[in-house]
Amino acid sequence: MAARTDHGASTLSQAAAGERLPSLPVVLAYVRACGGDPEEWEERWRQAAAEEASEPRADEDAEPPYRGLARFEPDDAALFFGRDQLIDDLLHLTAHHRITAVVGASGSGKSSLLRAGLIPRLRTTDNADLRPAALRVITPGAHPLRDHEQRLVPKEGAEGDTWLVVDQTEELYTLCTDSEERTAFIDRLLTTAAPDSRLRVLIAVRADFFGHLAGHRPLADALREATLLVPPMNRDELREAVVKPAQVAGLIVERTLTARIIGEVDGEPGALPLMSHALLETWHRRKGRALTLTAYEAAGGVHGAIAQTAEDLYTHLTPDQASCARRILLRLITPGEGAQDTRRPVPREELETDASPATAEVLERLAKTRLVTLDGHTVHLAHEALIAAWPRLRKWIDEDRDRLRLHRQLTDAAHTWQDLGRDPGALYRGTRLATAEESFPTTDADGDLTPLERDFLSSSSTARHREEAAAARTTRRLRQFATTVSVLLVLALTAGLIAWQQYRTSEQQRHQALTAQQIALSRQLAAQSAGLLDSNPDLASLLAVQAYRTSPTREATASLFTAAALPLKRRLTGHSGFAGSVAFSPDGRTLATGGGDGKIRLWDAATGERRATLSGRTDAVVSMTFSPDGRTLATGSNDTARLWDVTTGRPRTTLTGHTKGVGSVASSPDGRTLATGGWDGKSQLWDVATSKRRATLSGHTKGVESVAFSPDGRTLATGSGDKTVRLWDMATGRPRTILSGRTDAVWAVAFSPDGRTLATGGRDGKARLWDVTTGRPRTTLTGHTGGVGSVAFSPDGHTLATGSNDKAVRLWDVQMAARSPAEGGMGRPGYGTWRPVDRAAPRSATATT
Repeated sequence: MAARTDHGASTLSQAAAGERLPSLPVVLAYVRACGGDPEEWEERWRQAAAEEASEPRADEDAEPPYRGLARFEPDDAALFFGRDQLIDDLLHLTAHHRITAVVGASGSGKSSLLRAGLIPRLRTTDNADLRPAALRVITPGAHPLRDHEQRLVPKEGAEGDTWLVVDQTEELYTLCTDSEERTAFIDRLLTTAAPDSRLRVLIAVRADFFGHLAGHRPLADALREATLLVPPMNRDELREAVVKPAQVAGLIVERTLTARIIGEVDGEPGALPLMSHALLETWHRRKGRALTLTAYEAAGGVHGAIAQTAEDLYTHLTPDQASCARRILLRLITPGEGAQDTRRPVPREELETDASPATAEVLERLAKTRLVTLDGHTVHLAHEALIAAWPRLRKWIDEDRDRLRLHRQLTDAAHTWQDLGRDPGALYRGTRLATAEESFPTTDADGDLTPLERDFLSSSSTARHREEAAAARTTRRLRQFATTVSVLLVLALTAGLIAWQQYRTSEQQRHQALTAQQIALSRQLAAQSAGLLDSNPDLASLLAVQAYRTSPTREATASLFTAAALPLKRRLTGHSGFAGSVAFSPDGRTLATGGGDGKIRLWDAATGERRATLSGRTDAVVSMTFSPDGRTLATGSNDTARLWDVTTGRPRTTLTGHTKGVGSVASSPDGRTLATGGWDGKSQLWDVATSKRRATLSGHTKGVESVAFSPDGRTLATGSGDKTVRLWDMATGRPRTILSGRTDAVWAVAFSPDGRTLATGGRDGKARLWDVTTGRPRTTLTGHTGGVGSVAFSPDGHTLATGSNDKAVRLWDVQMAARSPAEGGMGRPGYGTWRPVDRAAPRSATATT
């Protein structure tokens, strides 16, 4: 064709593509080569030339078809192209989930997708279930819950759901510093997005912050199948985004320009704002109806248009205006910590301070070049792409990064102080104040601080000076007071020393007299005991014990050993096997015995006569206890636990719940609760009145060997084969303290009458005394050569008895043992060791020293 028309191939190609109106000679040459009518086509050319001449040229009043760095809004839907498939996918996702997330890199077009893509589609959808009753778009900001609480409430009295679009959700982590408010806001989103709430929620968040949201487990679960990833546009989508907005505006784009842009943007994430700005600058340089490659290159291209626009503005500013522009732009940025730097919305009054009268003019020029957007009373950086694309701005941030972080913290603290009514408690102190004063001197020559921030720092400094002055006054008063007190203390100590010496002398004399009196009384009681051995052995035994308690004289010790050697008063027989457990009724009139034959016998304690035999068990009875009123007997055996009616001798109920035998039972002081310790490692709490289980106490890893209630009934002690003792809170059923430190299984536990001390015995042959309040061991009592299977306090709590399978019972002076942790026992080792002759008759014993 070029050879036939004598015109170049590129000229003919442009004429055929319709990218621009060719000259008349080219049109006629083309027509003749194709066999057309030259006169007809000449007339057509003249009409087209007249139309082109009548069209407006490049002017500033025309509305551009491209948004530059600004996002697309719902009113821009007619210019939003390239995301039809993504809009369909998002619409499908929101139809099946009440809360949905849109995730993508910065600059991938998330905000535009929601505002100019989804919202217009929702307003025109034929699906009644999706048609919104109201559409609300918010950005979280520094106080998401406080600022947007009302917008989280669905529209009243309207059909359909209220749709809430939460854009820039990363602000929860870049602007909101209150983690509790952040969590509460997310929880509120999840609550309001429930099926019956009539609210649907869409979240748009940068991909590098999605991990923060995933850290909120309920939100992560809700978004597991409801997340849409925004990918870069493919080549066809990029072609639509470049060409179709121009076509809507009646413009054409050179094919070479379209190819050039697609080649530079394809596969590059986050490049859409750069492309949009480059196209906007190309539009400003258009020739007639055509957007040309020449204009595009003059604008700086995809990777240079932003920087060129920003630099062109900056270099035409006066020095004062340039300084003001730097201050404004840096205030609009939050420096990232382990993430990209982000933009920060700023109230206009925060920028228009008295530090620079040029602020308003600079703001208008920044807005005119679309580097910032003015939204009512708030100023925004047009897009975060500006941070990366403008080297000068990036250099400012890198040079001042630490100071910028301090400045953002100072701004937040000042606003918090203002919100709290300038509460002095919200002011800076200590290191934070010193750091702020060093970074932002009070002169503030550069005008970096707002009046509120300067007032905040000034008030912080004033408060510090007041506190330092008050501290100095207090120090002086304390020194004066200390001097006075020191003098008085010396005088008081002198007087006290004299008085103490006099008191000590008097006490020594009184103690000597009392000791002599006790020794005399002890000897008298021992003599009376010796005189009654034959006529009244019971009274003789009681007198011997009282003589020893009064004073451990040789005479008292001898009478005690003699009484212990007295023959049995009576023997209770009837069990065919060993007697595994015995228990006295609270009034002391009845003795219960349980044996290896599985039977329980009740005896008259005064006469030794058998009152009743309780049968029905199949295994050996190993533990038993009376209720405080004496009417009920609880027993534990190798197979189960039972409650018996003492009056009728019949079983009341069988307590089932343990998977193994019951090794220990204990009744609470009020008689309402029974505790059972099982060899399955668990303790059960039972309601005695109803025989129902109240609670199961789990925690031991081996069988529970012993249980005991504290005197006030608030604590239960359990000893186990796992070498530990657990103290349980009866009000909550939870372990209060775990006593560890034993070297072997714990067989026995007992509380002192005042409930402050716990005694334990175990397989290792040692008894220990524990402080119940602190859980710490007080002392270890050694002397047995076999395991300690039983421990019991005397009613006054002064004496502890320990029984061992070494066939010995030891009596320990609790107070002396607590004072001398290294030596347990009564006096020297060996005293109070009892050796039973008959296991069924513990009173038959021989004493050794």
